[in-house]
Order: sequence, then C-alpha cells, then structure tokens
Amino acid sequence: MLAFDPIIEEFSAPANSVAGQSCPSWRDAAFPVVDVFAGPGGLGEGFSLSSDEKGRPCFKSVVSIERDLFSHQTLLLRHFIRQFREGEAPDEYYTFLKGGMTRDEMYRLYPEAYANAASSALRISLGPESHTEVKKIIRDRVGECRRWALVGGPPCQAYSLVGRSRMMGRKDFAADERHTLYLEYLRIIVDHRPPVFVMENVKGLLSATIDGKSAITRIVRDLSHPGTAIPGAPDDLSYKLYSLTEQDMAEGDVDPRLFVVRAEEYGIPQARHRMFIVGIRGDLKVRPGSLKKMIAPTVQETIGSLPSIRSSLSKAKDSPAAWQSELRAISSMNVRRQLNGAVYASDVAKALDFQKLIEVKSPHQISSSRYSMRKPAHEVLRSLYDGRLTVLTAHEARSHMASDLRRYLYAATFAEKTGRSPKLADFPTSLLPDHKNVEEGRIGKMFSDRFRVQLAGHVSTTITSHISKDGHYFIHYDPTQCRSLTVREAARLQTFPDNYFFAGPRTEQYHQVGNAVPPQLARQIADIVAEVLHAVPDEQ
Repeated sequence: MLAFDPIIEEFSAPANSVAGQSCPSWRDAAFPVVDVFAGPGGLGEGFSLSSDEKGRPCFKSVVSIERDLFSHQTLLLRHFIRQFREGEAPDEYYTFLKGGMTRDEMYRLYPEAYANAASSALRISLGPESHTEVKKIIRDRVGECRRWALVGGPPCQAYSLVGRSRMMGRKDFAADERHTLYLEYLRIIVDHRPPVFVMENVKGLLSATIDGKSAITRIVRDLSHPGTAIPGAPDDLSYKLYSLTEQDMAEGDVDPRLFVVRAEEYGIPQARHRMFIVGIRGDLKVRPGSLKKMIAPTVQETIGSLPSIRSSLSKAKDSPAAWQSELRAISSMNVRRQLNGAVYASDVAKALDFQKLIEVKSPHQISSSRYSMRKPAHEVLRSLYDGRLTVLTAHEARSHMASDLRRYLYAATFAEKTGRSPKLADFPTSLLPDHKNVEEGRIGKMFSDRFRVQLAGHVSTTITSHISKDGHYFIHYDPTQCRSLTVREAARLQTFPDNYFFAGPRTEQYHQVGNAVPPQLARQIADIVAEVLHAVPDEQ
C-alpha cells in the first residue's frame, strides 16, 4: 500500500503568485536515477552534485522512495530545492530556515516546483502490497531510457553488529522483514533491468546470517543472478559485481570484504565503513573505475567553526549558574589521587581546572543559529557552505544528567592531554557510572569505551542512528562545552550541506543523519556511475 505524506495538502497557485519558474527542461540530458530506501536523501544528494566538465548535472532524480514520515518530509523538501539551478534556490527557502514562513507557504508560492518534487519524492512502504504500483511508477519515470541507475540499500538495523546482538534473543528475529527487504530491491532489478545499480549496506552484513547461512554470500549470489531468488525472473538476466576500491578485483567469485568502503580514505571526516556493491548488467562490456583516495579533514576542521554552546541539565532546573555548580563538584574529587599514579595523572589533573575551563571559557547559551561564513580550504568541506545562508539550524545541545556532565568534562580533558579517548579503566572511581557491569568494563571485558570523545585531530568514529538515544559515544572534544554532538555537527561529519534541513523532532533528526550515506562520498560514487553510463550504447 502506498502511504503518501498526509501532512502536505494539495493546493493551487495563488492568483498573484509568480511561481514555478524553474522547470526540469534544463536537466533533460541528465541520466535518470531511482533511489529506494532513500532516507533523508544522502545518496540522492550526492548524485545530484555530480556534474560534467561543463558543470551540467549528470543525474536527475526521477523517483526517490522512503516510507518514514519525517525522513520523507526531509527528502521532499530537498527535491523541491533541486527544482532550481544550483545556487538559485528561492529566497523564501532561506526565509523558511529562519522561521519566517512554513513549508506549506513556501510550496504554495512555487506550485510547479512543488508538484515536480512531490511526484519524485514518494512516501511508499516497499513490499508485496505496493509492488505493482511501484513497478508502474518506475516504468513511467524511466520510460524507454537505456542509461539510468538504481541506487539505495535496505534498512541496515537487522544486519548491524550492535543491532544484531540486541535482537538475537527475539523469537521473531529470523522473520524480521529487514533481513529480506533486499528482495524488494532485487525485484526492482528484475522488473526494470537497470544497466547499473549501487547497493549500500553496513559492514556487519559480512558476518550476518539468514537461516543459518551467510547473508552476504546469499545476497551476492542473488544480485549476480536474480533468477535464483525471484521466481519467474528471466534466465538471461545477470550482473557483474564490482568493488569501488579494488580496480583489479577478479570477476566471478569475489571476497565480499572487497566491497567495504572506508569513507575516511576518500575525504569523509568519519571512520565509516560500509559495503557498496556496484552491479553492471551482464550484456554490457563496461566496468567501473575506482574511488580516488583523499586525505580527510579532522573533526576540529569540520565542526570547529560552529558556535560554541554548552549542554543543559536534565532532571533539574537549568541555568548557567546551576550548570556550573554541578560541574564545580569535580574540583573536590581529588582526581589525581584516584588515578593511582597513572602516567597521565598529573597532566590531566592539572588541566582539569574548573575555574579556567568552566568559569572563564564556557559558553552560556545552549543553542546558536549564528552562521559562520568562514570557508575552509578542504575540498569536501567547501561544498558544505552556503554564502546565502544567514542562520544555522539544528545546532542545539542536548540535556544531560549532572553526573554525565562531569564525566564529559573529564573525558574531553583526558583526550586533550593524552590524544586518546579514555577507557573506563582511565576514569577516577568517583566518576564511574553506577552500572552493574562497570567492573567488567574496567578490566576490558565489555563496553570499556562507554564514554567516547570525538578527537579533535582525527576523523570521527562512525555516526550511527544510536546517536539519537544517547551521547556517550559522541562527546565533543572541547572540555568547556561538556556535551555530545548536535544534529548539525553530526550532519557536517556526514558531509550534509549546512543548508540541509532535517524535518521532525530532534531525536528523529539524529536518526536520519546517522542512517544516511555521506553525500560527498555519494558524489564520488556518482561520478564513477556517470562514467559507466556514458559508456553504455544508446541502442543494443
């Protein structure tokens, strides 16, 4: 069943509207791309950024499918913005970002652009009930075009290492739809025979099993020969599968580990390891190029220009004075003695000067919309900035318990002095959490890095959807701020542009950012796919 977004109502253009001036005619030469399981649009954003030597876009998103309500709202808004030439988004979009008008009001001013966006960004739950309708939609949008791409990946929670360990005890784990949603992707391949597809999923898929058998082995087999999994699929349909990082990998049986892309090796400021499988239809004599390695910017280079803000207190009335009072308690803990002569004890204890850190340097505000116009030198980061942007969205700190604030202060100070994030064994006993398995963590048996600082001089660890639930794994490197990363900081580490708006409550925004493909990695992949499609003959 199709579940189109019920929030945006149908409307007609106001009588005095000067709207919809931007039409798709200027993009007619672009390759169509179909994006399924699109989330907030990370893959699609990257493909929209790919351009030829004359600056013309290589791809046009004709269908993007996502079933989550808030992710779809984000996706729809971005499709609306893409109806306009790069750098020519309407002034009303920036008014919307400042809170000066609603999305509906903006859409009403540009009815043609909205109609185009609403026809390409679809809220659909993929499955047997929607299969016939989805088949018709893609057939209508792709038409007779022989050169187009299918991209996307099924939801990854059931395959992820953390998600799988939590779900193994569930009786319905084996039947969880997220194990087999890739079959919906496969059915689209069978129905439409795209010349090239890109499938993305988590590295944890390498060790996942379905019915006791290797999940990745099954998926690679099915992608290579869809008829093995889809009844009635034509026998002549096959795909050659390629890695994006191993140019010389042999065709035929391959080591699935070669499909893993380490994003930090390609300019993304994050150690994000994901699987990308490129499939090229068997009748085509084309093979893709490889990603080109690039030094990634550090966490500080990526988020350091954002305004400093402090965390706020949860479970207590918050104010700058109350916040400082809770942190002041660390001064009476005699941290140096509790560190039991560790080599770093003196340096960390000396640096943990409450007066210098908190009373003098800490910011008072818990959010900021001030946008810095300072543009960095790094190629990847330059693309995140927007000279027309006057406000920053989604840069608001979460609230934390007072005891966690002190742990964050200690952890960030420790990281600053030692160059690494502390393990539980590095914490003074007075700052240890009151959890039953803390001692196991202290001796390294489990969750020893429960509090993880994102080091200023390195790339970040993987931004995951777990960031929506707590901030312990995503502590800001600056001790004076005592907080976890904001949505905007996480979005920058994922290389979303600063003008990218994430719909929904803050928890949902974190979830969208954590599950997305970094757009700047997707752009590099799109460049490779464009080269493949240019080599595909118009007639076969």
